[in-house]
Amino acid sequence: MKGQWGLVVALVFALIIALFSVVNVDPVQVNYVFGTSDWPLVLVILGSVLMGAILVLGFGMVKYYKLKKELKKLQKENAQLRTDAEQKPEVPLDGPTEEEGMDSDGE
Repeated sequence: MKGQWGLVVALVFALIIALFSVVNVDPVQVNYVFGTSDWPLVLVILGSVLMGAILVLGFGMVKYYKLKKELKKLQKENAQLRTDAEQKPEVPLDGPTEEEGMDSDGE
């Protein structure tokens, strides 16, 4: 359900950008470090949206791979702790028993 809402929001956002860019078709002057040129505003808008999407995707992928690496580390640690726990003898949770030196009266 969450993915469906994300898709709907993305489609609405894309529609708004498309309408906004189609309405703005006038040429604008774009200043670069090394010069200037005239571009249709629609291309400037779409190019800016595309660069923003690429940046968001890049940061998202960095976060994804960091979390994936941490997950693998924690799974490995969990497996190691499980094997260690299986190899150790069980310790009773309610304290020492009579065989370990307690009298029958509890002292």
